[in-house]
Amino acid sequence: MRNILVTGADGFIGSHLCESLVKKGFKVRALSQYNSFNFWGHLEKSPFLKDMEVISGDLRDSFFCEKITKNMDVIFHLGALIAIPYSYAAPQSYVDTNVNGTLNMLEAAKKNKISHFIHTSTSEVYGTAFYVPIDEKHPLQAQSPYSASKIAADMMALSYYNSFNLNVNIARPFNTYGPRQSARAIIPTIITQILSGVKEIKLGDLSPKRDLNFVLDTCEGFISLLNLKHFGEVYNIGSGVEYSMQEVLDLIQKILDSKVKIIQDEQRLRPKNSEVFRLCCDANKLKKATNWQSKISLEEGLRQSIEYFKENLENYKSELYNV
Repeated sequence: MRNILVTGADGFIGSHLCESLVKKGFKVRALSQYNSFNFWGHLEKSPFLKDMEVISGDLRDSFFCEKITKNMDVIFHLGALIAIPYSYAAPQSYVDTNVNGTLNMLEAAKKNKISHFIHTSTSEVYGTAFYVPIDEKHPLQAQSPYSASKIAADMMALSYYNSFNLNVNIARPFNTYGPRQSARAIIPTIITQILSGVKEIKLGDLSPKRDLNFVLDTCEGFISLLNLKHFGEVYNIGSGVEYSMQEVLDLIQKILDSKVKIIQDEQRLRPKNSEVFRLCCDANKLKKATNWQSKISLEEGLRQSIEYFKENLENYKSELYNV
């Protein structure tokens, strides 16, 4: 049984990944962001909480990172600041957590001789596509402080493979959605506003296209990397199917049998040169290496998501713009 550390374990994807790993028989140490309430985010209500070791702390502390990586075999490094709009307001925070936090984890992994370090990237590093589907050779474009911090973190991770022979691979998931996602993302924003009963909802630009993947499919993509014997590689995780945000809105309204008025909210629009208009994944590299492919359709994933948001609507401030 391998001992696996998951950073960002209290978050959306991280909590699902921890549960998936536990179900597969792995011993999981889950890192939750420290807070004085001893609150473990989405892990609090996990049916598998008793099967994990939860530790609270901060990636920005190098001494802490060295301590939590001891006696671990594998690290899934998901811990990061991820909201793009907030990166416009607080770019230094993204450098501190995403770049320096990743450096701390890499150095700790090197010192503690971790056998496999799986670093989490994002499709946002590609920026607006020069061509689709986007493979791992597509140029990287820093169209927001968030994506800039993730590009830097990716390069830092690869540098530890090249310089110190640390067994690093990079998972680069395209847009992930599903239960537990924050309302800062467009799918929860649409669903929770409609479920709140309002006659009109506020959204940003509905023309961008995204490759949307249900969270459990994304987690299986991460886990498939455990079996790799070669390192220093980047692997896209995505379906290869793109939808405009207008198409997503239409499908959600169809499922909910709802028709609402759409108001374009100026504060929800990205700066002109920062918006990423098209992301569609080429995941053939991952499929060839591990046989992974997405299984859950957008409609089925949305139905599961809607059920979650119905049951947890009181936890979402749908009337507010979440950055």
